[in-house]
Amino acid sequence: MIERTLFADLVKHLPKKEISVIIGPRQSGKTTLMELLKEHLGKKGERTLYLNLDIEWDRPHFDSQLALLKKIELELGKKRGFVFIDEIQRKENAGLFLKGLYDLKLPYKFIVSGSGSLELKEQIHESLMGRKRLFELTTITFLEFVNHKTDYKYRNTLSNFFEIEKDKASQLLTEYMNFGGYPQVVLASERNEKNKLMDEIYRSVLEKDIAYLLKVEKTEAFNSLIKLLSGQIGSLINYSELSSALSISHLTLKKYLWYAQKIFLLELVSPYARNIRKEITKSPVPYFWDLGLRNYSLGIFGQVPGPSELGFLFENFVFLLLRARTALSSTKLHFWRTQDKAEVDFILESGRRITPIEVKFKSFKKEEITRSLHNFIEKYNPSEAYVINLNLKKTLVIDKTKLFFLPFHELLLKAF
Repeated sequence: MIERTLFADLVKHLPKKEISVIIGPRQSGKTTLMELLKEHLGKKGERTLYLNLDIEWDRPHFDSQLALLKKIELELGKKRGFVFIDEIQRKENAGLFLKGLYDLKLPYKFIVSGSGSLELKEQIHESLMGRKRLFELTTITFLEFVNHKTDYKYRNTLSNFFEIEKDKASQLLTEYMNFGGYPQVVLASERNEKNKLMDEIYRSVLEKDIAYLLKVEKTEAFNSLIKLLSGQIGSLINYSELSSALSISHLTLKKYLWYAQKIFLLELVSPYARNIRKEITKSPVPYFWDLGLRNYSLGIFGQVPGPSELGFLFENFVFLLLRARTALSSTKLHFWRTQDKAEVDFILESGRRITPIEVKFKSFKKEEITRSLHNFIEKYNPSEAYVINLNLKKTLVIDKTKLFFLPFHELLLKAF
């Protein structure tokens, strides 16, 4: 069993009246998490009911709110209880359905989950305003991966582990960047089994979530789009080139990109700009939620070739670390590009405070600063800047800016 960080947050929310809504990629472990919560409550003597809209005999209970209430009362009576509803995206107008139940002021706490669909990401937000708390479950994070792979021996001393076990840490990074974080894939011990599992996951995501949930007419074009974007990590999206290559309109392309974000395939990072004349202000860059799925789409799952390809993956890997560290804050994540090709991989924007971050898949013997990062520091005078790399930890001062060279693993515990 892989311990999930989100479990503790969900346990803390169980006494709250708000509906706990767990969303995330297909097969990221939502059902397992709900089963663990149910088990946790059972040990405390609490009464629970688990329903799954993927199970045929559970579906009739969702024909109406009255039908569901009859089922709940049959199992739990009219006293305090916890109702788990899995795959809620199968229910049409799920947000309104849950809102009606919540507003009845029933003695039941609802915990629901579903893969990222338009229903969950959009209508539930609106319908359940003030009535729910959203919990986002990603595939296994690198922090969860390392703790699992080291049998949780260093959960409280991870900094020491990375400092002392450098070779082991490097192996874990390489494995994670090759195979990604889908729980079943992480738990599989043999490469052939990992391949089979990833094939099933890939087909499930693209065929079920896209064809069934989102009603995309041309799944072939969508699949081709994902493959093209898999080879363009951190590169500006050229809408004209992509729509031409896929033989779809600009409008359809943007719709597909929106879908890809809603089902947790990828995320588009927007540019940072103050000088509109000189800085790029429109085209985003893509990063993937799971590195293994990205590699599989390119046919290099588990066998990423060469340092160049690993460099792109490391950039995506750092994106995932930054996203995890800033997810619960108001900090926005951007990149910086100018018309004359200067670029900084990531810009953290928190109010008026901006922090540039360069990513280098490199072991440094001494500090090296790119001209682009120098240019950004001279132009914007940030209080801090970072170069995330494989090994070097050092601090420099450039004018009034503190420049930190930081090994990647220190991002696991750092808050911005």
